[in-house]
Amino acid sequence: MRFSAFPYAFALCITSIFFESSFAQTTSQKPNILLILTDDQGYFDVGACGAKDLLTPNIDKLFSQGMQFTHFYANSSVCSPTRASITTGLYPDKAGVPGVIRTHRQNSWGYLNPDVVTLADQLKSAGYHTALIGKWHLGLEKPNIPTMRGYEFFKGFLGDMMDDYTTYRRHGINYMRENEKEIHPQGHATDVFSRWAVEFIKAQADAKKPFFLQLAYNAPHDPIQPPADWLEKVKNRQPGISDKRAKLVALIEHLDSGIGTVIQALDESGQRENTLIIFTSDNGGKIQDGANNGPLRDGKQSMYEGGLRVPTCIDWPGKVEPGSSTSYKAMSMDLYPTMLDAAGITNQHHVDGVSILPVLHGQQMEDIKRVYYFVRREGGSEYGGLTIQAIQLGNWKLLQNTPFGVQELYNLEEDPYESIDLIESEPVKYAELNKLLMNYIQNGGKSAWQKAD
Repeated sequence: MRFSAFPYAFALCITSIFFESSFAQTTSQKPNILLILTDDQGYFDVGACGAKDLLTPNIDKLFSQGMQFTHFYANSSVCSPTRASITTGLYPDKAGVPGVIRTHRQNSWGYLNPDVVTLADQLKSAGYHTALIGKWHLGLEKPNIPTMRGYEFFKGFLGDMMDDYTTYRRHGINYMRENEKEIHPQGHATDVFSRWAVEFIKAQADAKKPFFLQLAYNAPHDPIQPPADWLEKVKNRQPGISDKRAKLVALIEHLDSGIGTVIQALDESGQRENTLIIFTSDNGGKIQDGANNGPLRDGKQSMYEGGLRVPTCIDWPGKVEPGSSTSYKAMSMDLYPTMLDAAGITNQHHVDGVSILPVLHGQQMEDIKRVYYFVRREGGSEYGGLTIQAIQLGNWKLLQNTPFGVQELYNLEEDPYESIDLIESEPVKYAELNKLLMNYIQNGGKSAWQKAD
């Protein structure tokens, strides 16, 4: 029988038109956005980033399906400042949060500027259903509570840390809320937050507008309290592991399992293909808790690379090449304009971050001339209410890791683990970076970080 090309070509044309039409409909939809933010997760405390003694299959799958950022920086080496940068797109001190916000005012080092337009504000105005589940840590009272900063729905923890993962208290105060109502859930905090996220995602399946969900876990922040069965599993698998490391590994593996249930909910509800997923941590891992920052120097609280570089990937089906990687130096504050860009929203407000959407689409972005600034204000005898800070320009980094210590200068290209201080041998480069640093400190000082009496 002779084969006629016409019916085949016609069918191919119709099929092509159908798929082009379907693609146009799909791409015209605003994507759902899921931002998964972990707490104090070390750069190497993810299997995909090099961990050999822990199993994170669900996080690893996000890395394999999306793009890994090998040089992603938190805006600070502690919680609140980085969260402020994600929320506002600004450097932490310009958002009014140079340090950790705490229960007691005499040891609280930030107050989120009530006038700043948040990421949730902008997404909400553009038709998104905005929600925060988990840890907030940017205010304990009005006006700086999630429901007054752009989130239509909040179910989580207002405070800085939990003294216990099952009682959810801090200084004896219950900071668990559903919107503005105090609540008393049952179970391990990681399980509770994962369950609430699953419930939220399933409820959005038939919604007529996209959602933005910021899922912010307390884990693996101390106290290191994994469920007993998860700890037993780790010890049985690795007989020689130390108790300290075993507890942290178990807490992270338990966290990974929770993340897996959330991704599964996206799959089962048919929303996965139109969801942009960002996974990142708020700062480096805490060495004292057994965190693994690999060969990077130091960890949480410090201005060395181990305190600032965090495991990060972005997964967006059909938009981001699976298994891709970039060494572009991005920062937490870049997520704000990137999410707006991805949603097709024109940003009308000043941000310090830059959209990395071109990177996600496989395009090149130059970072050699970009200035990266990091800050942390803290109290106690070690800090005295003063700041520590760092600045990067190209391969050069200038830092002061204690307010009472000397500045240090490193060439990260030649010395990525910050072992050779070049401040004496490179006076010209030191002068250049110090001038930039003073300028950023002055600009940050224009914003109040304390609530007016």
